[in-house]
Amino acid sequence: METTKRVAIQGIKASFHEEAAYKFFGKDIETVECNSFKETCDKLEKNDADFVVMAIENSIAGSLLPNYTLIRDFGFSVVGEVYLPIQLHLMALPGVKFEDIKVVTSHPIAIRQCIDFFYDYPHIKIVESNDTAACAKRIQEEKLTDTMAIANSLAAELYSLNILERRVESNKKNYTRFLILKKDKTDEGKKINKASICFQVGHKAGSLATVLNIFAEQDVSLTKIQSMPVLGKRNEYYFYVDLEWPSTEKYDKAIRKALKYTSNFNILGEYQKNDKV
Repeated sequence: METTKRVAIQGIKASFHEEAAYKFFGKDIETVECNSFKETCDKLEKNDADFVVMAIENSIAGSLLPNYTLIRDFGFSVVGEVYLPIQLHLMALPGVKFEDIKVVTSHPIAIRQCIDFFYDYPHIKIVESNDTAACAKRIQEEKLTDTMAIANSLAAELYSLNILERRVESNKKNYTRFLILKKDKTDEGKKINKASICFQVGHKAGSLATVLNIFAEQDVSLTKIQSMPVLGKRNEYYFYVDLEWPSTEKYDKAIRKALKYTSNFNILGEYQKNDKV
């Protein structure tokens, strides 16, 4: 009998991380709530979770750079990805009207994604918090009649709140990409056609171009490239690159060749592309 998967998320139940976990694994999972991304990694490291679902980039806010460092430092394997459309709603206690609202609260990134909406309501005070769903939960627990949260419909459902305004995000094509992390690399039995890698190159002119050309020659597409300074070392960078390919043979050949022109080369994970929003 298969045991229930324990999935560590940053935030609490009904957060976007839980929604992403449901989208990837289905609803038959046990969510392990964590206060920080570092804590999700600690849970996986200590075998208190089987997987981590970790946001890595948002189409408006950009990359979550510290999370790249966590993945590399802990040495976890990326075994999948999931894209989640970010739909943000305003919610309050049942019976509360929009004109009663004096305060709106949410995660800073969620607030930034809805800021256009609030230009018309300068009297509403905006308060940043650490988690979208936690804001909804607090309204329910403390019976706040002058406060609304910006969160997803899952939070409204779980914490019995009434949605006052739907889809208040400025950009309706907003999405977040999440990576699925596992402690050890295992064959999930799925066809791999995407990889996340990390490497450094020398200081010579054209060093990075040489590596990128190797992938181009083998028809391996770079879907993302992100540079991150190496801590404490001036002018040294890690390059995080996502690759896709039509032929695994060509990908393998490109990797073998790229190894000769890089240092600290690390395949963070090979997995199946899953970019349907």
